[in-house]
This record gives sequence, structure tokens and C-alpha cells, in this order.
Amino acid sequence: MAKLFRRVGLAALACVLGAVVYFAWIIHSAREYTVSTLLPSYRNTQYSLAISDLSLRQVEILLKVEDPRFFEHSGVDLSTPGAGITTITQALVKHLYFEKFSPSIAKLKQTAIARFALDPLMAKNDQLRLFINTAYFGPDTNGFAQASQTFFGKPFPQLNEDQYIALVAMLIAPATFDVSRYPERNRERVERIKRVVSGEYVPRGLFDLFYGKLDKDTQQGIPPLSYFESYYQ
Repeated sequence: MAKLFRRVGLAALACVLGAVVYFAWIIHSAREYTVSTLLPSYRNTQYSLAISDLSLRQVEILLKVEDPRFFEHSGVDLSTPGAGITTITQALVKHLYFEKFSPSIAKLKQTAIARFALDPLMAKNDQLRLFINTAYFGPDTNGFAQASQTFFGKPFPQLNEDQYIALVAMLIAPATFDVSRYPERNRERVERIKRVVSGEYVPRGLFDLFYGKLDKDTQQGIPPLSYFESYYQ
């Protein structure tokens, strides 16, 4: 029996060491890619929007919904109510470091890269600028400037606040909250976002991302583990 326990212990230790080595390699590779490829590409790209093109109010709305502690955390935030498990930094990692992203092990890699590669090496303002210019709004529509033209037929600076919030409302599930295809569904989320921004509604937990109940059809098109009806009982 003692030999069995020893073998199990050694096997467990080998698994732990293997995992440590594997993730150390993932982080090392990601840091090299960030320095050699990502940062130079970012500096040499002419993006449509600068952070200064957003008003302070627009930045507040975006962060309140997507990543309330963006400027305080180190790439990962698993404590802020209403934040979910994907920060803006992690969203960038998913887009920039993976050809194909799937749950489970990829989520762990995404988290490690966000915490130990992208966030330490890329300034927060640069991350935010990259996000507003590359955020996915549907096929062939990336970034707020392009989304403004696609969904409202006007340049980004001409959006009114409700139209801007309608785009923010789409970020969590662009097809499901598409303002053109599902205007009522989008409008309901816009009103909920307004309540959060005003402080009228305070998210009740980490996964309180929708600020109220969703009908069954809407639930079919949202990310896994993003909706828990128990918050709204």
C-alpha cells in the first residue's frame, strides 16, 4: 500500500511539474511574440480611432460593461461583480494569440498570457485603443468605427449615446444582440446598461452580465457560462 501511495504521489508530482513547464513555455513564447511581432505591428498600424475620439462618458460606459477594473487589474479579474471571466486584456489575447480558440485548456492559456505577457508588456491605453479598433461585431465588422458605419450608416463621432450603447450591447454576443436584426432585444439590453451606468442597478455577482432575465431564445445565442438565472430569482 505504501508503494502504491508513493507511486501515485510521484505521478501527481510529475503531472504538476509537467504543467508548470508547459505553461512556462506558453508564457515565454507569448512574451517573445508580443515583443517581436505584436507591439511593432500595433505601432505601425493606422487605426481609425484613438482613445481621445471617445468621450469620457463613452469610455466609462464601455468599461462599466466590459471590464470595470481594467485600469487596476493585471490582465485578469475574477472578483468584480458583473465582470465575468474575460477582461479586455483576455479578449485581446483570444483575438491576437489564437488561430482557433476553444474552451478548457485554451482558457487557461488565455489567462496566463493575459496576466504574464500582454498586460506587463503593453500599456493599458494601448490595449484599450487596440480593443476599440478590433472588437468583433460580426462577419467583416471589427472595431467601433466600422460598426458605426455598418449598423448606423454614419461616422463614429456622429453616434448619439443610445446608438453607442447599442454597439456596446452587442459585444458580448454580436449575432444575438445585433441591433439591425434584433432591435427590440438590443434595445432592452441598452436600457439595462443605462441602469448599470447610472448606478440604479448593481451587478449581483461575477456572472451577472445581463442584468436581468433573458428569454429562452436569447439564451440560445449567448456564450457558455455567461448566464445564471439564479441571480434574478
